[in-house]
Amino acid sequence: MTTDRATARAFVEQLFRLHHAEIYAYLAHMVREPETAADLAQETFVKAYRAFDTLEDPAHARAWLYQIAGRTALDELRRRRIVRFVPWTGESRGVAASAEETALQRRLSGDLERALAAIPARQRQAILLAELQELSGVELAQALGISHVAARALLTRARESLRQALAVEQAAAAERGSQRGSRTERSRDDR
Repeated sequence: MTTDRATARAFVEQLFRLHHAEIYAYLAHMVREPETAADLAQETFVKAYRAFDTLEDPAHARAWLYQIAGRTALDELRRRRIVRFVPWTGESRGVAASAEETALQRRLSGDLERALAAIPARQRQAILLAELQELSGVELAQALGISHVAARALLTRARESLRQALAVEQAAAAERGSQRGSRTERSRDDR
């Protein structure tokens, strides 16, 4: 596009106003930590400003942002694999969940949240973009930086992985439920 920094700043500020909440929500589901997601959302828009010249078509800016956010999230997840253990110091951040975070947790909770966490990050990325953020097939391909056919194939694999992971989670939940039931019956019998 252009190398005019004032134009870039104005455009990215407009993108921030329009898409910050959805980028944050996407990142919160990817990394599963609200504070980290907030940092990554901010980093996404800083990267968008710096990479403004790579935006070929302003009409595809939303997909371009998701591409930046997705790569930023995957970088964070890779970094976490390298730094596996940080001892807990006993300190609490003391930050209450915002209304948005609470709504996000209610939207994807329990078995579904655990199943999403169990599938590979790239598949989770595709399913969140397609289902939660409602990106079209073309937008999904652009956001992932792959062809439309590859995006469809990845989404198909992601849905199947999620279906299998959800079945495992539901079976585990049923098992936990039956264990609770048998404990309740035993405690009644003891009386």
